[in-house]
Amino acid sequence: MPASTYPRRRRRPNPPETPFEARPGEAAIWTDGACRGNPGPGGWAAIVVHAEAGAPAELSGGEAHTTNNRMEYTAALEGLRSLPDGSRVCIVTDSRLMLDSMTRWIDGWKRKGWKTAGGDPVKNQDLVQALDAEMARHAEVRWHWVRGHETGAAHAHKALNDRADQLAVAAAAAAG
Repeated sequence: MPASTYPRRRRRPNPPETPFEARPGEAAIWTDGACRGNPGPGGWAAIVVHAEAGAPAELSGGEAHTTNNRMEYTAALEGLRSLPDGSRVCIVTDSRLMLDSMTRWIDGWKRKGWKTAGGDPVKNQDLVQALDAEMARHAEVRWHWVRGHETGAAHAHKALNDRADQLAVAAAAAAG
C-alpha cells in the first residue's frame, strides 16, 4: 500500500489552556527538554518553586546523544528527586506526550507489562518507571499542561516555562 493511502491517526486536540496556580503547601516544578537534532545533544531543565517562599531552584543538565522526549522526562524526574519525601507538587510541562504518559497511559502500560496498546514496548520505559517510583515517594503529584514558549501579557504566567526552555537549550548546547 503506498504511504499516501495509510490511514492517518487523528491527533487529539490540546485542551483549552488554564493558567497555572499553585495550591497552598504545594511545590511547583516547571520543566522543559531540548535537543539539537533528534536524536542529538540534549538538555533538560527543572525550575523548582518550593511551597514555602524563597528563590526558585534552577536545575539542568545534558547528554551528548539523546532525544527531546528523554530530556522532557528527565527534567520532571530530576525536579521530583530534588524534593523531600511526602511533598505535594505540581509538575508544569509543555509536553503533551509526558502529560499523557503520566496521567492517561501509565496505568494501562503497567497492567500490560509495559507494553503499548499495540503490543510494542513502551518507549523510554526506564524514565517512565523512574518517574512512577518518584511519584510514589510523594504525598501528591499533579500535572499541569501549558502551551509552550509564547510571549505577551496573556502568557506572563509562563515566564518560568520560558526560563526552563532557555536552561534546557543552553544545556543541550553544552552537551554538544
